[in-house]
Amino acid sequence: MKKGILVSLCLVLCLCLLSSCALLPMAGLTSMTSAVETGTGTAAAGSTGDSGDTVTISRELYEKYRQFDTVIEAMGIAEEYYYQDVDEKTMVEGAAAGALEAIGDPYTFYYTPEEYAKLWEEDEGEYAGVGMEISANYLTGLCTISRVFNGTPAMAAGIQRGDLLYKVEDLFVTADNLDDAVAIMRGTPGTDVAVTLIRDGEEYTVTMTRAIVSINRVDSIMLENQVGLVTLYQFAGECAAEFKAAVDKLVADGAQGIIIDLRDNGGGWVNDAQSIADIFLPYGTVCYLQYKDGTREYYRTTTDGKEIDLPLVMLVNEYTASSSEILTGCLKDRAGATVVGVNTYGKGIVQSVIPVGEEGAGMQVTVAQYYTPNDFALHGIGIAPDVEIEMPEDAAPRYELGDLSDAQLNCAYKTMLQKLGIPVPEEPAPAESSAEPAA
Repeated sequence: MKKGILVSLCLVLCLCLLSSCALLPMAGLTSMTSAVETGTGTAAAGSTGDSGDTVTISRELYEKYRQFDTVIEAMGIAEEYYYQDVDEKTMVEGAAAGALEAIGDPYTFYYTPEEYAKLWEEDEGEYAGVGMEISANYLTGLCTISRVFNGTPAMAAGIQRGDLLYKVEDLFVTADNLDDAVAIMRGTPGTDVAVTLIRDGEEYTVTMTRAIVSINRVDSIMLENQVGLVTLYQFAGECAAEFKAAVDKLVADGAQGIIIDLRDNGGGWVNDAQSIADIFLPYGTVCYLQYKDGTREYYRTTTDGKEIDLPLVMLVNEYTASSSEILTGCLKDRAGATVVGVNTYGKGIVQSVIPVGEEGAGMQVTVAQYYTPNDFALHGIGIAPDVEIEMPEDAAPRYELGDLSDAQLNCAYKTMLQKLGIPVPEEPAPAESSAEPAA
């Protein structure tokens, strides 16, 4: 009996915590532990004899909690009849994960303590692994290499952007189990991991030795005619500071216009998009979030008199999403930026990441839809380019920074020349130098 009560309370407390997350205007289940400790009329601790293992709660809370009887019963049956020992903690975590998965939103899910710690490790920009970024398509289930980091085992192994991740050790990889595949590729530096990929319909397998990977969020270079190029890979870590340093250097070197390359950038923190927009814009709206109760939250730029007023071109593709679309929409609406490439992904919803419980778990939950400064709701639609240019089918899988044989970059470069009133050359202009990109 005591064991059953313990399982029940564990599940109830887990669900209480899921429904009372900080920073969100949520109404929901009252915290049972809080009510018990304060001795309010909502719930009060009681006892039978000297056992002290009985909790008395209000009828209202009882009715709320009894809907989980089926889950508790299933856990009890598994615990009693399953042919091996089961772990109660794992089942409770599974119940929490299942509750969020049942919503049917791929962006709302539960993090185990290990997954939650890994999330913040990635945000810091350094981890032990093989050094590649992977994009998951939840419609096709395919996982594609979107970026290979410089100086990493993945780059040394010849893995290229556009390769399909097929198998990691014995795990066949899909969008649904990508996190498991990533966990396998992470590990202790100096140990090996076998990865199978597909390129041009052919499988190939490489064995890589894990190492410490440092993630660079920003690269930059000066093209001919004083056109600056800044590539932003992800809105995370210190990306806003890195981006500003790159732009400041280009401006100091005489840049007359800036191309911002957001291709394959799936987004990240909204605050980073706000900070980067602030480099170019005076006071005004970056975007606003609208919650289900109709309330709005505005993200705005400030005015400090140091705004960089240069012509802008945004280079985007079908994987430009979320915070990348926030920045693109803002600079298009307010700075007259010209958008070049193809229609963006269309992820116009935002999530909050929230700690859950006392053991390091967390969750991500979709909380609002966002709008550009001109009130455009792009979710499921994306941002259409002003100048459309598809990547040719015979395009190389990877181009060096500033390589204008990249058809989309070349189009963005020519668009910038037009904005600057400079005659457009017939042939692609090479990068000004092969020097290391600006930090």
